[in-house]
Amino acid sequence: MKKKFTHLDDNGKPSMVNVGEKQATSRTARARSIVVLDEEIIERLEADGFNNKKGPVFQTAILAGIMGAKKTSDLIPLCHPLGLDNCQVSIEWNDKKEIVIDCVASLHAKTGVEMEALTGATVAALTIYDMCKAFSHHIIIKETKLMEKTGGKKDFKRANE
Repeated sequence: MKKKFTHLDDNGKPSMVNVGEKQATSRTARARSIVVLDEEIIERLEADGFNNKKGPVFQTAILAGIMGAKKTSDLIPLCHPLGLDNCQVSIEWNDKKEIVIDCVASLHAKTGVEMEALTGATVAALTIYDMCKAFSHHIIIKETKLMEKTGGKKDFKRANE
């Protein structure tokens, strides 16, 4: 069977996927964004207890990530509006002194939550950028990627990560 883009109709025009006939299943997705800060910003954050004039950086990013996940269908035109059962955002440092943001979204529905997890991780990363840009613009949102998903037609887990 030849794969095709699911959000295009037979004439190549944008179309929302009809999930009306699908069975609701439990679905979970985890996405990750990585943010790289320069040493000056890291030192400043550590010295200030990870707060700045705008507030607590990581806590604000966590809240923004959850809010972003909840608003995904308002931002991505063909996403179905979903009532998430759960959304968790975690932020940690890795051994390269990069900020690793994971967003896990879950629900029981007829469609998946990959876009919600990806949006949550991305909005959290953008929030860290916004809260730290006064110190330096040498901030890199290095990557955002789906790490794993369960439920639906097939499960996915990114290998070696």
